[in-house]
Amino acid sequence: MEQILLIEPQKMYADEIWKFRQEILECDAENEDQFAGCLLLDVSKSSEEWIKICELGKNEETCGDVGMNVPAHTYLAVCRKDDKVVGVIDLRHHINHPVLGTWGGHCGYSVRPSERGKGYAKEMLRLNIQNAKSMGIEKILITCDIENAASEKVILANGGVYEKTIDVDGCKMKRYWITVPFRKGENE
Repeated sequence: MEQILLIEPQKMYADEIWKFRQEILECDAENEDQFAGCLLLDVSKSSEEWIKICELGKNEETCGDVGMNVPAHTYLAVCRKDDKVVGVIDLRHHINHPVLGTWGGHCGYSVRPSERGKGYAKEMLRLNIQNAKSMGIEKILITCDIENAASEKVILANGGVYEKTIDVDGCKMKRYWITVPFRKGENE
C-alpha cells in the first residue's frame, strides 16, 4: 500500500476533491451511505464551498451553521506519491448527542471507488486514531451496517472491540469501541 497522509481540506486539492466526489456519485449511486464522513460533500456546489463548510464544522461556535450537532474535523486521505485524494474521514470531537452516541459514532469514512481494496480505509482509521489521541479522546465509537464486512474488517484491524448490535430504523448496526493508546502519564 502507498503511504497516505490525513490532511485538512485545502484549496490546493480542490480538483482532486471534486474528482473524488464525482467518482462516488457515479459508482455508489445506490448506496445511501455513500458519503460517510464527507460532511455535506454530496450537496456542496463546489470544492471551495465544501472546504469552507469543513472549516466551520471544526468549531463549537460555528458547527451548527452548517447543520452539525457537534464539532468535527474532516480529513482528506492523500497519497504521498501523487497527491491523489483516495478517501475522506471525519473525527467528531465528542458524541454527546442521542444519534451520535447511539449509532453515529466518532467517525465515518469513504474511500474512492477506484481505490478500494488497497488498505486505505484501514490506514485512514489508524491515522485518525492518532488524531483522536492528539485531541485527548480516549475511546472511539465506530459503527457499521451488519452487512458491511469490509468496514467491519477495518474496524477490527484497528483494535475495535464489539459491544453489541442495535436496530436503527430496521437496519442492524454493529457498535465497536477502540481504545486510543496513551502511554502512562501522557493524558493525565
